[in-house]
Amino acid sequence: MTADVNSKEPGINGGLVKRPSKILSQEYGTNAYVCTIQVENFDETAKRIFDAGGVVAMPKFAIPKMAWQGYFLDTDGNTFGIHQPDKNAE
Repeated sequence: MTADVNSKEPGINGGLVKRPSKILSQEYGTNAYVCTIQVENFDETAKRIFDAGGVVAMPKFAIPKMAWQGYFLDTDGNTFGIHQPDKNAE
């Protein structure tokens, strides 16, 4: 799926956040990219993540009038996000 930054539809088209830790040396790879996936139901998807061994990295929060967002760690320690569009999110 390609993000359309000119779309009038709500959704996650990307974002930049301040790096939370120092940059690791080159042989460690990067810690800067976090993939976020759009889902139909945040809570159902979170349950599936927990059932597969994932844990919360940042709890569910509202992006007001746009979506529900949250971040998780997979079983290898990789951070990823899930994003449920919802114009009623508060």
